[in-house]
Amino acid sequence: MKGEAAGSEASSKQRKRWLGSRPFRTILRISAAVGGAALIAGGLGLIWPEPDPMAETPPTADDPASLAPLPKQSVMVLVVGLDSDGLNDPSNRAAPRGPANADSLMLLNVSAKAPLQVLQLPTELAVNLPGQDELQALSAAYRQGGVSLTADVIAEVVGLNPGQPDRYVVMPREALRTLVDGLGEVDVTLNQTYSRKDLAQNYTVNLQAGRQSLNGQQAEQLARHKPSPGDEEDRRRRQQKLVSGIHDQLNQPNAITLLPTVIGEVSMQIETDLTSSEMLSLAAAVLSSPQAPVISQLELAPRAARQLLRELKPDQPLPLWPLPANEGAGN
Repeated sequence: MKGEAAGSEASSKQRKRWLGSRPFRTILRISAAVGGAALIAGGLGLIWPEPDPMAETPPTADDPASLAPLPKQSVMVLVVGLDSDGLNDPSNRAAPRGPANADSLMLLNVSAKAPLQVLQLPTELAVNLPGQDELQALSAAYRQGGVSLTADVIAEVVGLNPGQPDRYVVMPREALRTLVDGLGEVDVTLNQTYSRKDLAQNYTVNLQAGRQSLNGQQAEQLARHKPSPGDEEDRRRRQQKLVSGIHDQLNQPNAITLLPTVIGEVSMQIETDLTSSEMLSLAAAVLSSPQAPVISQLELAPRAARQLLRELKPDQPLPLWPLPANEGAGN
């Protein structure tokens, strides 16, 4: 009984923190998100300059703006990595089987001539979803209400400005493979060997320690690998290596010439409200800064015993992200 009471008290505290000081307004806001998309902020098109129709010269590595006009201000993009192979798969390729979940969640803050900021969101974070009596994992928001609910829940948790995130990308596993293969493999350094065979998911991981050049299938293995239910934090650290490796590959001299084709192929496998020209513009903005991406994570409270759902570290001031320009990566 004491355990149940403690769990109830923790749930109540999490619910209060998540709903904020005006819980009724928050519930109305989230409920509305289920029925309609409210992601596209009015006037966002003003961020991107009109491309020059006469500028047909091939892009060059020393001039990222030759790929596409740079955005006039920062753009925040929600990236939802699904646990299904394709967007329209009737079932995910995870355990347990069912509709697609958000297997990975990130916010990207892209600004011209500034380092890319990345926030890795804990899919195991306990949140209160509309219509649910018990706390749910953040990953379940996509299954329940799609990208609209997912974005609104994340905005509330992180304390984003109204209208943020500005854009979204829903990315199944096949799109990750296409991206990595299109760029010509990704280099990462692994501090240990990862080996696992999951018959239930028809899924094998076989990655050796040391410096590796990963193709699309191997990149998927690294992104997915989670040997136990409580291994989410270690998996996010492994995913950081992949994000950094993709960023490094984008900065290779020939990558800028590959991007129009790669983005064209990937765009057929994802769901997004970004146009192809906007995706090229964001890629050009990332290339315009020589600095490595700044990858952050939300601070979580210590895990209690065998607890699977996690809570945020208490008493953190909002917004939790993005970081001021002079701050480094978090843990």
